Amino acid sequence: MLLHLPDESATRALGAALARFIEPGCIIYLSGPLGGGKTTLVRGLLAGFGHTGAVKSPTFSLIEPYVLSRLNFYHFDLYRLKTPEEWDESGFREYFEGRSISLIEWPEKALAQLPGADLWLTFVVSAEGRDVTIEAATERGNQCRLQLERNLPPNVARAT
Repeated sequence: MLLHLPDESATRALGAALARFIEPGCIIYLSGPLGGGKTTLVRGLLAGFGHTGAVKSPTFSLIEPYVLSRLNFYHFDLYRLKTPEEWDESGFREYFEGRSISLIEWPEKALAQLPGADLWLTFVVSAEGRDVTIEAATERGNQCRLQLERNLPPNVARAT
Protein backbone atom coordinates (compact mmCIF):
# COMPACT_ATOMS: atom_id res chain seq x y z
CA MET A 1 0.00 0.00 0.00
CA LEU A 2 1.43 3.38 -1.04
CA LEU A 3 0.10 6.48 0.71
CA HIS A 4 0.73 10.20 0.36
CA LEU A 5 1.16 12.32 3.49
CA PRO A 6 1.01 16.00 2.52
CA ASP A 7 2.08 17.32 5.92
CA GLU A 8 2.92 16.54 9.54
CA SER A 9 -0.74 16.37 10.60
CA ALA A 10 -1.39 13.65 8.00
CA THR A 11 1.61 11.68 9.28
CA ARG A 12 0.30 11.91 12.85
CA ALA A 13 -3.20 10.98 11.69
CA LEU A 14 -1.84 7.88 9.96
CA GLY A 15 -0.07 6.89 13.19
CA ALA A 16 -3.26 7.40 15.21
CA ALA A 17 -5.24 5.34 12.70
CA LEU A 18 -2.64 2.59 12.82
CA ALA A 19 -2.98 2.48 16.62
CA ARG A 20 -6.54 1.23 16.20
CA PHE A 21 -5.40 -1.96 14.50
CA ILE A 22 -2.08 -3.04 15.99
CA GLU A 23 -2.03 -5.53 18.83
CA PRO A 24 0.41 -6.69 21.49
CA GLY A 25 3.43 -8.45 20.05
CA CYS A 26 3.44 -6.32 16.90
CA ILE A 27 6.82 -5.25 15.52
CA ILE A 28 6.93 -2.32 13.12
CA TYR A 29 10.01 -1.30 11.15
CA LEU A 30 10.28 2.36 10.09
CA SER A 31 12.72 3.21 7.29
CA GLY A 32 13.51 6.44 5.53
CA PRO A 33 15.84 9.42 5.59
CA LEU A 34 16.52 11.74 8.50
CA GLY A 35 13.49 14.00 8.82
CA GLY A 36 11.40 11.53 6.83
CA GLY A 37 8.49 11.33 9.28
CA LYS A 38 9.31 8.19 11.28
CA THR A 39 9.21 9.76 14.74
CA THR A 40 6.20 11.90 13.78
CA LEU A 41 4.30 8.72 12.92
CA VAL A 42 5.30 7.24 16.30
CA ARG A 43 3.96 10.39 18.00
CA GLY A 44 0.62 9.90 16.27
CA LEU A 45 0.54 6.20 17.09
CA LEU A 46 1.23 6.79 20.79
CA ALA A 47 -1.38 9.58 20.84
CA GLY A 48 -3.81 7.08 19.36
CA PHE A 49 -3.24 4.96 22.48
CA GLY A 50 -3.86 7.97 24.73
CA HIS A 51 -0.31 9.21 25.35
CA THR A 52 -0.37 12.96 26.01
CA GLY A 53 3.28 13.55 26.94
CA ALA A 54 6.30 14.32 24.83
CA VAL A 55 7.64 11.75 22.39
CA LYS A 56 11.28 12.35 21.63
CA SER A 57 13.44 10.61 19.11
CA PRO A 58 15.57 7.97 20.84
CA THR A 59 18.55 8.73 18.59
CA PHE A 60 20.97 9.09 21.50
CA SER A 61 19.40 6.69 24.02
CA LEU A 62 18.56 4.09 21.31
CA ILE A 63 15.27 3.29 23.10
CA GLU A 64 12.39 5.17 24.68
CA PRO A 65 9.89 3.02 26.60
CA TYR A 66 6.25 4.03 27.13
CA VAL A 67 3.64 2.27 29.25
CA LEU A 68 0.07 2.98 28.15
CA SER A 69 -3.04 1.15 29.29
CA ARG A 70 -0.92 -1.67 30.73
CA LEU A 71 0.76 -2.06 27.34
CA ASN A 72 4.48 -1.55 26.84
CA PHE A 73 5.71 0.34 23.80
CA TYR A 74 9.38 0.34 22.87
CA HIS A 75 10.52 2.98 20.41
CA PHE A 76 13.98 2.10 19.08
CA ASP A 77 16.21 4.27 16.92
CA LEU A 78 19.20 2.36 15.57
CA TYR A 79 20.67 5.23 13.56
CA ARG A 80 23.75 5.49 15.79
CA LEU A 81 24.63 1.78 15.70
CA LYS A 82 27.99 1.38 14.05
CA THR A 83 27.89 -2.42 13.71
CA PRO A 84 25.06 -4.98 13.91
CA GLU A 85 26.91 -6.60 16.82
CA GLU A 86 26.16 -3.53 18.94
CA TRP A 87 22.55 -4.71 18.91
CA ASP A 88 23.58 -8.05 20.38
CA GLU A 89 25.65 -6.33 23.06
CA SER A 90 22.85 -3.91 24.01
CA GLY A 91 20.63 -6.49 25.70
CA PHE A 92 17.60 -5.22 23.79
CA ARG A 93 16.42 -8.72 22.83
CA GLU A 94 14.62 -8.97 26.18
CA TYR A 95 12.21 -6.24 25.08
CA PHE A 96 10.65 -8.57 22.51
CA GLU A 97 8.63 -10.72 24.92
CA GLY A 98 5.47 -10.92 22.83
CA ARG A 99 3.25 -8.60 24.90
CA SER A 100 4.76 -5.29 23.84
CA ILE A 101 4.63 -3.20 20.69
CA SER A 102 8.04 -2.40 19.19
CA LEU A 103 8.63 0.47 16.77
CA ILE A 104 12.09 0.31 15.22
CA GLU A 105 13.61 3.19 13.26
CA TRP A 106 16.59 2.36 11.03
CA PRO A 107 16.13 -1.45 11.23
CA GLU A 108 18.63 -1.83 8.39
CA LYS A 109 21.42 -1.19 10.90
CA ALA A 110 20.83 -4.59 12.59
CA LEU A 111 18.43 -6.44 10.31
CA ALA A 112 19.93 -9.92 10.82
CA GLN A 113 19.79 -9.51 14.61
CA LEU A 114 16.23 -8.17 14.86
CA PRO A 115 13.10 -10.25 15.19
CA GLY A 116 11.04 -10.10 12.00
CA ALA A 117 8.63 -7.24 11.41
CA ASP A 118 4.88 -7.55 11.12
CA LEU A 119 4.76 -4.26 9.21
CA TRP A 120 7.48 -2.35 7.39
CA LEU A 121 6.84 1.34 6.66
CA THR A 122 9.22 3.08 4.26
CA PHE A 123 9.13 6.88 4.00
CA VAL A 124 10.24 8.91 0.97
CA VAL A 125 10.39 12.71 1.13
CA SER A 126 9.26 14.85 -1.80
CA ALA A 127 8.47 18.52 -2.37
CA GLU A 128 4.78 17.69 -1.87
CA GLY A 129 5.24 15.96 1.50
CA ARG A 130 6.00 12.30 2.10
CA ASP A 131 5.03 9.02 0.56
CA VAL A 132 4.96 5.94 2.74
CA THR A 133 4.87 2.35 1.58
CA ILE A 134 3.31 -0.07 4.06
CA GLU A 135 4.23 -3.71 3.58
CA ALA A 136 2.96 -6.62 5.67
CA ALA A 137 5.42 -9.41 6.47
CA THR A 138 3.13 -11.59 8.61
CA GLU A 139 -0.55 -12.49 8.72
CA ARG A 140 -0.95 -10.22 11.77
CA GLY A 141 0.67 -7.41 9.80
CA ASN A 142 -1.53 -8.11 6.78
CA GLN A 143 -4.71 -7.94 8.87
CA CYS A 144 -3.55 -4.64 10.33
CA ARG A 145 -2.71 -3.26 6.88
CA LEU A 146 -6.07 -4.31 5.45
CA GLN A 147 -7.99 -2.68 8.31
CA LEU A 148 -5.92 0.49 7.99
CA GLU A 149 -6.53 0.57 4.23
CA ARG A 150 -10.29 0.49 4.83
CA ASN A 151 -10.09 3.21 7.50
CA LEU A 152 -7.63 5.81 6.23
CA PRO A 153 -7.82 9.30 7.77
CA PRO A 154 -9.34 11.89 5.41
CA ASN A 155 -6.05 13.80 5.03
CA VAL A 156 -4.14 10.66 3.93
CA ALA A 157 -4.44 9.75 0.25
CA ARG A 158 -3.50 6.70 -1.72
CA ALA A 159 -0.49 7.60 -3.86
CA THR A 160 -0.39 6.82 -7.54
